[in-house]
Amino acid sequence: MKKEILKRVKKEGVLFFQLWFSDLPGNLKRVDLPTDLLESALEDGVWFDGSSIEGFVRIFESDMRLLPDPSTFQVIPWSPKERKTARMFCSVIGQDGRPFEGDPRYILKKMMEKAQNLGFIYNTGPEVEFFLLKNDLELYDRAGYFDATGDLAQGFRQQVVLYLKKMQIAAETDHHEVAPGQYEIDIHYADALTTADNTITLKHTIQRTAYHQGLKATFIPKLFFEINGSGMHTHQSLFNLKGENLFYDKKDSYHFSSLAYHFIAGQMKHARALSALCAPTVVSYKRLVPGYEAPVYICFAQINRAALIRIPRYTPGREKSTRCEFRSPDPLANPYLAFAVMLAAGLDGIEKKMIPPPPVEEDVYHFDDQKLKQLNIQTLPGSLKEAVEELKKDQVLLSALGSHCAQKFIELKEKEWEQYLSHYRQDLKDQVTQWEIEKYL
Repeated sequence: MKKEILKRVKKEGVLFFQLWFSDLPGNLKRVDLPTDLLESALEDGVWFDGSSIEGFVRIFESDMRLLPDPSTFQVIPWSPKERKTARMFCSVIGQDGRPFEGDPRYILKKMMEKAQNLGFIYNTGPEVEFFLLKNDLELYDRAGYFDATGDLAQGFRQQVVLYLKKMQIAAETDHHEVAPGQYEIDIHYADALTTADNTITLKHTIQRTAYHQGLKATFIPKLFFEINGSGMHTHQSLFNLKGENLFYDKKDSYHFSSLAYHFIAGQMKHARALSALCAPTVVSYKRLVPGYEAPVYICFAQINRAALIRIPRYTPGREKSTRCEFRSPDPLANPYLAFAVMLAAGLDGIEKKMIPPPPVEEDVYHFDDQKLKQLNIQTLPGSLKEAVEELKKDQVLLSALGSHCAQKFIELKEKEWEQYLSHYRQDLKDQVTQWEIEKYL
């Protein structure tokens, strides 16, 4: 693989390469180097100061290495010919020469190895929603869901999809979303590590394309009080090592297997703690409110899109497409951490053979408190603070994150909440504040 990369670099005239990795909140980080140093980087990695990365290590532990993953080598299609550049995702290596426990990509790889040891391949397919802006907070267009007329971003999305294709990343559908200036691009279904890498790449590609067109792309979960927020609904399933979908069962009315029901029962059991990783910002909880097609209630269904987990309809002959859609994540979630804890929760359900309550196909938004109690339907946390408190109590998710990541993540989110409170006013309880816009936009 290394020799192939060196040959490709020479053949294609690549002059620079970027080493990509993620900090704890999910921001893309990178180091840029000339290709003269590529061979040594592939062999020995590249040293960097880990103490300057959010959620990594203290200053006296700062020396860390980035070790490139050769399988992720791709030429960056928007780099100019005279400075042609490629990228690779990296593993973060600590001073002791072992993988760094706080590397989000490593945390997901560990959980996927655990699943594989049980005979499972965890597959995901995220739907990434975003807004395009011009002139500060002016929305790019006034079109709505699937509109053909008035959708000004068709060319923009097509450019993003073409860039992804050149990087060997398959996008599926792209379209205008419900809110003005809001769009969606879906990542092709694959193993969770691949789709997490591809989600990071997609978001970066969207932002770079917007910049080159004089626009601004934002993944803020809730931009304005009166319009829909942006989610990252994630389709998921377990395959066996032979490539067979373990979620499919032809005898079930939803064509869902007992193992699949155990899996979603685990996610429902841990749903409140999962929110801290899947909806990880203050403004995330202004998206998760009734009336804007976002999940609030911990239940599952097929038709009811107010449910936390939805089971898409079965199409005859497409058994491999049997899956469930987890609807609480938003695009500011770190996909490595979100997928890792979603998998951990599902595996816990399988291990303990949890059984979910019956599906709820009615509009849960219209249930009163008495009916919610009667059906034992809980709600997701109402704030980041509440979600973090739930995470602190959830040993399954804390174990999946590891002690370093769990401690650092909780510290970061508690600090974020305190910063928000210092800018908070009671009359803006449901509004998006200027602090939220400046922090997350």
